[in-house]
This record gives sequence, structure tokens and C-alpha cells, in this order.
Amino acid sequence: MSTSTITPAPLTGTYTVDPVHSSFGFAVRHMGISTFRGTFGDVAATVTALPGGDLALTGEARAESISIVAPPEMRAHLLSDDFFDAERHPKLTYASERATLHDDGTVTVDGTLTIRNVSRRVTATGTWQAPVDDPFGATRAGIELTARIDRRDYGMTWNAPLPRGGDALGTAVDLTIHLELLQG
Repeated sequence: MSTSTITPAPLTGTYTVDPVHSSFGFAVRHMGISTFRGTFGDVAATVTALPGGDLALTGEARAESISIVAPPEMRAHLLSDDFFDAERHPKLTYASERATLHDDGTVTVDGTLTIRNVSRRVTATGTWQAPVDDPFGATRAGIELTARIDRRDYGMTWNAPLPRGGDALGTAVDLTIHLELLQG
């Protein structure tokens, strides 16, 4: 019996996000017993293949498009200056300095994440899917990324002490980005 390794086709050209089939999400521990999650609905991203096989990746999400399963006053609190300060800082942005596709289907993206006008280097890792032709004549590819940031690095320091010690809200935030990309 013989086996062969299939190397996925690299991404070529420029791809833009299909916002219907993509998501930008976050998760943070709540009271140490559960995970609070949210997503952003108004998102954009562009991935451009560079000579040599690396990629340039840029993305943004509008803070006002945050979606959570919680009462409206909690959404308002997230948009306030305690967290995203959406009135003064309407966008969260990411720009890669280097994005590398690996032959094993993994990807590493080094870049700068800006939230509340504070920029920090963030490395995201994940997987990528080789281009496929969809039933409507378009070419699609996929990239899924995760990264962990400390929300305090971006000026989001709000918290509430728990009666027996500790804080109500964790500081480590897990980011998940699922991009379905359209070529052209």
C-alpha cells in the first residue's frame, strides 16, 4: 500500500472576506466559572499573496456591530469607555507584518492589533484551506486564526471584585477569526 502527501495549492492574487460566512469573535472568563463570548458582525478583511509565498492580511471590525447574548445594558457597557469606547474608537483593526502558509495546512500571522487607538504586536496561528471553486464560478479559500491578548494592554481595565476574592472578569481574551475568502 502506498500513500502520498498532497500539498495544497498556495493562495495567489487577492481575496476579500465573505462576511456572511466569516466571523470575528472573542471569549473571556467570567467569574472564573464560565466563558463570556461575543462576535462582531460588520467585518472586512483582505488577503493578498506576496512574491515568495507569504501573505499580507488586513482586517477590521466595527465596534458598534458587537453581538452578545445579554441584556441591552450589557452591550451598552461594552461599547462604553470601560471597554471598546466605540464612540471615540469605532474600529478594531489588524494589519499583518508577515503571514506565512505552511505546507502542513497551518498558518502563522504576525501583525499589529489596534483597539481603542492602542496598537500591540499580536501573533495569530491557525489553519488555511486551499482554494476551491464554488458552484457559482467564484474561487474561495479559508483561514482560521486564534490569538490571546490581555485586554488591559488596550486600556480595558474595568473589573469588579468578587466577595471571596478575585475579579469578575478575566484579563486574557481569546480571539477567533474565521475567514471565508473570495478571490478577485
